Amino acid sequence: MRTLCYSVRLESLSRISAKAFRAVAFDGSTDIIPASCIMGADDDVVKSDAYWIAAWILEKKSIQYSCKKQAWFDESGNILPDYTVEKHKPTKIEAKDNNIITQLKK
Repeated sequence: MRTLCYSVRLESLSRISAKAFRAVAFDGSTDIIPASCIMGADDDVVKSDAYWIAAWILEKKSIQYSCKKQAWFDESGNILPDYTVEKHKPTKIEAKDNNIITQLKK
């Protein structure tokens, strides 16, 4: 099973029990996040602390987050490779009567 997670920048994330964390965002919003929904720290962010949190729980909570940086995780908490498939549909080109280029003809 795959889980969509967002990278959420937080002012603080503190453990309040074995099963829950208290998350405080920079705008002052505070909420309780289950420990099973936090996949770990996002090491790519340098300016502040960011954590990978499941997208489905963020929709139910009142904490500030952005959907810009997202990743898929498997059951064991490993990041899955992200790729997109784009299909190219070529345009229809009409056939010419001849292939003679007049500038190259002697």
